[in-house]
Amino acid sequence: MSGSSPAARLQQLFEGRRLTPTQRRIAHSMVRRAGDAPFLSSVELAELAGVSQPSVTRFAVALGFDGYPALRRHLREVSPAGPSEGAGEDTYNEYQQAVLGEIENLRHLAELLADPGPVERAGQLLAASRPLPVLGLRAASSQARGFGYFAAKVHPDVRVFDEGGSMLHDRIDAARRAGATALICFALPRHPREVVEALAYAREQGLTVVSVADSAFAPVAAHSDLLIPAAVGTGLAFDTACAPMLLGRVLLESMCDALPDAQARLEEFDARAAARGLFIE
Repeated sequence: MSGSSPAARLQQLFEGRRLTPTQRRIAHSMVRRAGDAPFLSSVELAELAGVSQPSVTRFAVALGFDGYPALRRHLREVSPAGPSEGAGEDTYNEYQQAVLGEIENLRHLAELLADPGPVERAGQLLAASRPLPVLGLRAASSQARGFGYFAAKVHPDVRVFDEGGSMLHDRIDAARRAGATALICFALPRHPREVVEALAYAREQGLTVVSVADSAFAPVAAHSDLLIPAAVGTGLAFDTACAPMLLGRVLLESMCDALPDAQARLEEFDARAAARGLFIE
């Protein structure tokens, strides 16, 4: 485990644990600040996660430690480097700090993608599903629409579900009857209950669920066959989602690799677009 990144080591520590929603929030906060995590006090971690200090203690016990000091000692042993340098962090304004936070999220995503296996498996699952349902509600609706827009250029039948309501289960039923075998879900905070319920229903109907979520501990994890995390930025009034968007494009690339006629479809689209004068060059 010593050769892996701090974020990856933390993910391994939390893997397979039954954590409460509050504990998942603490875990997510630690992963987001993986370099600093071994050096945070329980008070600092509680403030970072927006929970109480006793919740941090219970979290450490849930991981099998006597308390938070024991957990912190363990993290320092497996990650002996000092806390990340501030690099003049105090000199940056809030807008710059938000950008720097997103850069850090992208670095974590790059580390995760060092193992291309999950993305390749996801691409194969999505390419093979005809039709391909794409789910994303509220904050994640733009991610679903963006993915669906590009996916439709290479996949013969893409169905974007970006609105909830009583028709959502009906649309899942219709996709399953039409031959769908997999569904991709974009899940970002705050997580709508409706998304969790829709994924549970989709799996009941036999669909394989691939999820892009802000954390491996997101509420959709329990109803996903394959979840690939990409953190959101929280430095502004509204979350930023550069890493989830980029992960969506990576999954599109993997899906194209699994579709033998993807290049031909793209060339056909370009020819039609040129004939129609669709774009201004």
